[in-house]
Amino acid sequence: MAKIKIGGTVLALAGLMLIGVVAVNGLAYYTYAVKSAVIKNGFVDMPTGASISQQAALLKSEGFLKDTVDFMAMARRFDYRNPKPGHYKLEKGMTFRSLLGKLRTGNQTPVRVTFNNIRSLERLAGSVSKFIEADSASLLAAFKSGTVASEYGFDKADFISMFIPDTYELYWTVTPEEFIARMNKEYERFWSAGERDAKRKSLGLSRKEVSTLASIVIEESKYVPEQPRIAGVYINRLRKNMPLQADPTVKYAVGDPTLKRILFKHLEAESPYNTYKHTGLPPGPIYCPPKSAIDAVLDYEKHNYLYFCASPDLSGRHRFATTLSQHNANAKQYAAALDRAGIR
Repeated sequence: MAKIKIGGTVLALAGLMLIGVVAVNGLAYYTYAVKSAVIKNGFVDMPTGASISQQAALLKSEGFLKDTVDFMAMARRFDYRNPKPGHYKLEKGMTFRSLLGKLRTGNQTPVRVTFNNIRSLERLAGSVSKFIEADSASLLAAFKSGTVASEYGFDKADFISMFIPDTYELYWTVTPEEFIARMNKEYERFWSAGERDAKRKSLGLSRKEVSTLASIVIEESKYVPEQPRIAGVYINRLRKNMPLQADPTVKYAVGDPTLKRILFKHLEAESPYNTYKHTGLPPGPIYCPPKSAIDAVLDYEKHNYLYFCASPDLSGRHRFATTLSQHNANAKQYAAALDRAGIR
């Protein structure tokens, strides 16, 4: 009888242990697949190389988890390894199964990268780095690499023309090299759209030359309706082999885009970008031209103007002239307006 009693006790203990295991597993599965884990909606950026514990700490610090205990427990129990970096959209009420599954597969949400009003590769790097993981230093190193530029048929002076200002969807984890490759595809798509290539060929200009001229046009006037007329002036001067005499190129040559007044001393700057001293287009864009400025060159206004000068009302618009005497009269009025405004 004693043996049977002991055996019954053993069976009872085994049964209790089984019930306990089932209960533990059931609780773990409930925590993993049923219980809400994420406590708010939002986006989180998981850095490259972050460990599982670092991911847990980041999720807690940004308010997506109450604590890291369950996250770490579920990660261990359900074999969560090799966490993927990325920009992830999280929704309140997500379970750990959904959360860990998203991070495990790298199912990230694209980011919208916008850049415009860019004067240099430095500013481009700074602007883009606000939206992706790569920092401005690594982006700039790639932008300024002559080897990288040459891979796409550019050099350091004209490489900026490959970057067409717009908004693009990219992954947060895009590398500088991947970003450049994507921008090249967008560049080719832009130029092949419509009749842009056909128009620039009829002008006798390369894509880079159109962008260079467009960069001057946009620096002359931000008033879009006026840009085709300004482009027409410069095209007329190019065809007559006249110096462009574009003030924005002088500002670029002296390294001061904030100049309000161009003086004779500025016109003496020794630089291939000084279009008062050198005929033809400068070596590359002085600004990253937007689509509107490029299209203003391609759809330039046909007229006989050879000169233009800022309006004396200081509105940012211009007066146009066909003769030097007319231009000098306009320039005199503008200079007087600057004097009255105290701009020296």
